[in-house]
Amino acid sequence: MTETGWLVATDPAPMLEVLKGKASDRKLRLFAAFCRWEYLRFRPDLRQGICSRYAAVTERYADGEAAREEWEAIRQNVHGAFHHTDAHDHATSEIETAVCCCYADNSVREAPTAAEYAVLANTIRDIFGNPFRPVALDPAWRTEAVVALAAGIYADRAFERLPVLADALEDAGCDHADVLTHCRGAGPHVRGCWVVDLFLGKL
Repeated sequence: MTETGWLVATDPAPMLEVLKGKASDRKLRLFAAFCRWEYLRFRPDLRQGICSRYAAVTERYADGEAAREEWEAIRQNVHGAFHHTDAHDHATSEIETAVCCCYADNSVREAPTAAEYAVLANTIRDIFGNPFRPVALDPAWRTEAVVALAAGIYADRAFERLPVLADALEDAGCDHADVLTHCRGAGPHVRGCWVVDLFLGKL
């Protein structure tokens, strides 16, 4: 995949292939958690409880706030709730887990639509940015105000504040088009957003 292809892709699969060996486990886990949150929109039944717990624990595990044992336990509970062989249970890497969360539930619901896959592709761009042109952080941009805003956005999931972060970055001298455009874009924006992570020092 080329950079141009990355920017317009609507299928997560080739994008995840690009990220092999490049993406951090934390970001891949956050993407997997987002996939499960999305899954809840298509399963209006009792399985929502176990899926929401899985997504929440995965997010905490990604940020070092949950033990691997807790995450493994909830993952096994998800497997039991769906009564089918979930490829996710056999994933041996975080990239495989992310792929499985995109595609492995087709046996218990209709295959995702093109629009649903497009949401996942846009979310990959939000979390991972542009791997063909990573942004180098200028320490001068990382002012106390910028870091405080980024921390609040992350903690509160207050992504509607991203335009305010863009204003603070401009005040700090940031003129990087990719950073400012992302902050002021329509999103989606989720935990792991590459701009927020950049200023919080999260990988």
